[in-house]
Amino acid sequence: LLDGRRATTHWRHAATFARRYPRVRVEPDAIHVRDGRYVTSAGISAGIDLTLALVEDDHGADVARDIARELVVFLQRPGGQSQFSTAITTPPARSDLLRTLIASVLADPAAEHSLPAMAASAAVSPRHLTRLFTAELGTTPARWVERVRLDRAQQLLLAGHSVTSAARHSGLGTDETLRRAFARHLGTTPTHYRSRFTTTGGPVPALLRSGQPIEDD
Repeated sequence: LLDGRRATTHWRHAATFARRYPRVRVEPDAIHVRDGRYVTSAGISAGIDLTLALVEDDHGADVARDIARELVVFLQRPGGQSQFSTAITTPPARSDLLRTLIASVLADPAAEHSLPAMAASAAVSPRHLTRLFTAELGTTPARWVERVRLDRAQQLLLAGHSVTSAARHSGLGTDETLRRAFARHLGTTPTHYRSRFTTTGGPVPALLRSGQPIEDD
């Protein structure tokens, strides 16, 4: 049924799937994929995302939104979004100092998280903090914080926020900074990202994973 078509599955089984069915165009990082009348998802929670998308197609956004609220889930992670977020892909930090710092950034990406501010919060020098990030996470503090903020900006855009609002509430600051981050990491613009992954093209008032929606300006 899927020969010559696009499909996805859970990341753990994507390579096996591709080997067993070489004529299927496997998209290993997608949450769910639609190719004509065929739909596939990446796992149990991804199946909920897919089901909400199908409900919205058949019965409209209001019904899908009510179901999402009842389930207390995000409406809706788009099918083409990555199965992984920065919070998920960040390896566990070995030091208590870094674990505490990571948790504080993930809890509030828009707060002051410059290198000097984070170093002061952790009571270490900026140089020492940079060494810790490089040794334990394989990246610099600035790059890691930018990816966390980019994840947050993606959530905000999909929830219907303007580019300006997403930039400010994610901690990226300005529209231009947001656009540069999208171009650097995702190869697209914020506006194109939202139009590609939001089926209605308009605001989607939904529960974000980090809490209640932020009011747009």
